Amino acid sequence: MELDQIDFQILQLLTENSRIQWKDLGEKIHMTGQAVGNRIKKLEESGVIKAYSLIVDEMKLGLMFTAFVIIHMKTANHDSFIHFIKARNEVVEAHRISGKGCYHLKVIVKSQDQLNLFLNKLLEHGNYSLNLSIQEIKQQNPLTATF
Repeated sequence: MELDQIDFQILQLLTENSRIQWKDLGEKIHMTGQAVGNRIKKLEESGVIKAYSLIVDEMKLGLMFTAFVIIHMKTANHDSFIHFIKARNEVVEAHRISGKGCYHLKVIVKSQDQLNLFLNKLLEHGNYSLNLSIQEIKQQNPLTATF
């Protein structure tokens, strides 16, 4: 699906408030609510909009540790590792990477003990290097990178 400027405007407004009514969104971009709804449905069906989500403050939920883990796999068969990380709730992002290491994980946990338990299980799949986040400096919606 090729996106036009109106699609990008709709996406931008939805990232600011995904609960906005189609009618209100349409008023902001000079379209009817029905026309906006049709465009949103096309964006959903084509996979441009994958999901609607909620951003929460992890610290206020008691999730005190954010760790970035680089995995160096022991074997060329990564299937069991991929299954492992998909099943672990503390892994909030996982990327296969080039360069040093095989995978980059973002892990969020409540305690050092929980992090240690996770890391011990991780050793079954490979070695790792670990960096702890001290402070989040920037979190940005990826849509802003397109402008």
